[in-house]
Amino acid sequence: MPRRANAGFALMLSLLVACQPVLNWREVRPVGSGAAALFPCKPDVEQRAGMGLAHCQAGTMEFALSWADLPDPTQAGAALRAMPLALATRLKLPLLPGPTLQVPGMTPLPDAAQHWLSGKDGVTHVAVFSHGGRVYQALMRTGLDDGVAWDSFVKGLRVEPAR
Repeated sequence: MPRRANAGFALMLSLLVACQPVLNWREVRPVGSGAAALFPCKPDVEQRAGMGLAHCQAGTMEFALSWADLPDPTQAGAALRAMPLALATRLKLPLLPGPTLQVPGMTPLPDAAQHWLSGKDGVTHVAVFSHGGRVYQALMRTGLDDGVAWDSFVKGLRVEPAR
């Protein structure tokens, strides 16, 4: 029995080592976002008036950070509730609660949260938070769930003070 356990451990270790080169983590400060994030790939950044998106693909995983300015900052809580629900509706998947969310520099609102959606095509993790009248959504989509990658992405998020 111990020999079989060692073989399983060796297989798992070789799979982890084989997957690591795909994730090349770097800190990114998308222009206009007011935030910093750790991305495992170099993101493309798209911007329009009052909103933006930084996104990239690492292997079979997609990562994104989007942001939008609200005309009324008092609506941040409602926007944080609506954003993951809209994603769940678009993907036609149930929205499941995840762990609590703390992003350095965020406005502490009870609606800042992590969620996940799971379906036959894979897993989507989403986190929503705000700073004043700006709302953020961090997202990771993958065929096979990778909690370590998601935790790294979320722990690398922070809102930066205006300069």
